[in-house]
Amino acid sequence: MTSTAETVISLAGRPFVADASGALWCAAARLLVVSDLHLEKGSSLAARRTLIPPYDTAQTLATLAAVIARYRPRAVISLGDSFHDRAGPTRMAAPDLAALRSLQAGRDWIWIAGNHDPVLDGALPGQCCAEIVEGAVRFAHEPTAAPAGPEIAGHLHPCVTVVARGGSLRRKAFVSCETRIVMPAFGAFTGGLDIRAPAIRSLFPGRMTVFALGQQRAYRVAA
Repeated sequence: MTSTAETVISLAGRPFVADASGALWCAAARLLVVSDLHLEKGSSLAARRTLIPPYDTAQTLATLAAVIARYRPRAVISLGDSFHDRAGPTRMAAPDLAALRSLQAGRDWIWIAGNHDPVLDGALPGQCCAEIVEGAVRFAHEPTAAPAGPEIAGHLHPCVTVVARGGSLRRKAFVSCETRIVMPAFGAFTGGLDIRAPAIRSLFPGRMTVFALGQQRAYRVAA
């Protein structure tokens, strides 16, 4: 699907739509990519006596459902830290688990291992792997210091502060260059790391292109 309002990031000659939700969409492959859902973060923190409203999983899945309804992907890749810890799937409320299984039905679903959820085998339907290569692009949780080829990764939760008339806004963001895209965290209760932090800046020794998430689309902003 195309629209003049879409923001497109090109990687390895393939156009990816940077969706306002924080997802990436490749129309040619009918592939949807999300990263760092951190499902069940609320219940994980509650077990450590840090109480926050326990609605993060439902909210994240509702956002994901809207994106899937919009693009109707053939396959979904979740780039790691899909759950806040490896026991997250066992703590899901029945309605949330049913909602997730409904989203998975009828499409390929790939769970990439993250540092929070290194083992998900058998916990949910779908393929579990450390990384995957599709169309010459490497999909993994953590970006590599010197990628051998084009890659899409998450892990770092990039954010950018946008200064505008009347003040400033801190927004989740995509960060890209000719060889890689680092995705924003998709989860409702996820924090972020400023794009100027060394962990992000070191991955882009040359030109860094930043797309801040807005209400309707992602917007290119000065890095």
